[in-house]
Amino acid sequence: MAIACGVDFGTSNSTVGWVNPGQPVMLGLEDGKLTLPSVVFFNADDEVVRYGRAALADYLAGYEGRLMRSMKSLLGTSLMDGQTEVAGRALPFRTLLAQFIGELKHRAEQAAGREFTSAVFGRPVHFIDDNAAHDQLAQDTLEQIARSVGYKEVAFQFEPIAAAFDYESQISREELVLIADIGGGTSDFSLLRLSPQRATKVERREDILANGGVHIGGTDFDKYLSLASVMPLLGYGSRLRNNSEVPSSYYFNLATWHTINQAYTKKASVQLADLLRDAAEQDKLGRLQNLIEDRSGHWLAMQVEQGKIALSDAEQAVMELDRLAPPVTLEITRAQFDAASEQLVSSVEQTVQALLRDAGVAASAVDTVFFTGGSSGVRLLRERIAALVPTARRVEGDLFGSIGAGLALDAARKFG
Repeated sequence: MAIACGVDFGTSNSTVGWVNPGQPVMLGLEDGKLTLPSVVFFNADDEVVRYGRAALADYLAGYEGRLMRSMKSLLGTSLMDGQTEVAGRALPFRTLLAQFIGELKHRAEQAAGREFTSAVFGRPVHFIDDNAAHDQLAQDTLEQIARSVGYKEVAFQFEPIAAAFDYESQISREELVLIADIGGGTSDFSLLRLSPQRATKVERREDILANGGVHIGGTDFDKYLSLASVMPLLGYGSRLRNNSEVPSSYYFNLATWHTINQAYTKKASVQLADLLRDAAEQDKLGRLQNLIEDRSGHWLAMQVEQGKIALSDAEQAVMELDRLAPPVTLEITRAQFDAASEQLVSSVEQTVQALLRDAGVAASAVDTVFFTGGSSGVRLLRERIAALVPTARRVEGDLFGSIGAGLALDAARKFG
């Protein structure tokens, strides 16, 4: 029985695992489910704090309060030292993250029937692109928060390498594997030599040929799909009577999970009321104003996210936007989504190409590409990554559990 756990604090979903012979590695965190959506809802009506699916349910049921999601995206940014308003009080973002990670720890301990004081946390290859100081700050901040909620020993492992450890436990021979971990906030890649024999080693540095990553993930695909398909209904790209364009900040805030609440400030509301009077298409700006007054930004983002997920398996999908005034039934297509996300996919593609160059490995030498992470289902992204290593076998891991399972294995090696 391991004395430590592996914690995958994700942008969209979080998991915790531990190694206990004869038992499942992943721990049930909410009604037996292995994932806890990384969501907090401060329910003002009942004066309680909800987490995960319960938080989303309260929000969608129409309770008054404040919903927070994509909290991991704050790490390493200037927003991390800021605060938000909850029930008329200032709530520092550090405290918000500590509340969620503390809840994650508590639920894991309840499921395991024991206390965890040591943990290996997953981390993206880059919390912040092209800024080593801010990237280190993000890890240091996460470590401080983890220690503040009761973890006395904290280590970190790259998330794609953790996924590799999980895959390695399933193979019978040596393979050169490209791990493609497409999460909610980042796309991370590692090229590793894996085998049952290598899996027994604690130090795996020599087996890692290259790491690479870019700060692009599922929430970015949500954002660009929203801007391309939904936000024009609210006036994005429309003009004022003087022929200047309506400021885009409202739409970018509403299309980006961790900035949605910025659209609800008093200053933003006053400015929007002024714009509405001068709008050439007042019906669209009126629809935007109603959405903001109803604080339905997170609801709208959820509809877009579900549309994106549907397009992973279908050529078209329908969004029932019944909270808009008047309600709208919007059809979106895979072709529209592909066009909106082309720039994102190209950036990820370039990251993989650079990784192969850095490793000095020919694409034909890669035996397997292992997909994990909830956003690896984006069809265009998956196809373009696989095309870079055309002879490699494609394997799909547990999209939400592979990293947590690998972190649990790593925690057992590191802490016993």
